[in-house]
Amino acid sequence: MPQLNISEVKSRFSATIARVVAGETVIVCNRNKPVAEIIPIKQQETFTERPVGLGRKRYPNFKLADNFNDPLPDDILAYFTGEKE
Repeated sequence: MPQLNISEVKSRFSATIARVVAGETVIVCNRNKPVAEIIPIKQQETFTERPVGLGRKRYPNFKLADNFNDPLPDDILAYFTGEKE
């Protein structure tokens, strides 16, 4: 189990995390005194597909309006630009 001082962990953070991902446990020390432990997280065995988009499986009849991507009207746009409160 490697022991690294905080300054080493900070300067080599990506490499330290790569070691943890590979299965190692890293002891973090403050002036050579152990203060923390970085351990790998057990990965979940099951993977559920994340819904992407508008959830067509859940809402098959959902339709976007034809003017969905049209520019906003000037009076509404004024609220976003700070011209109107």
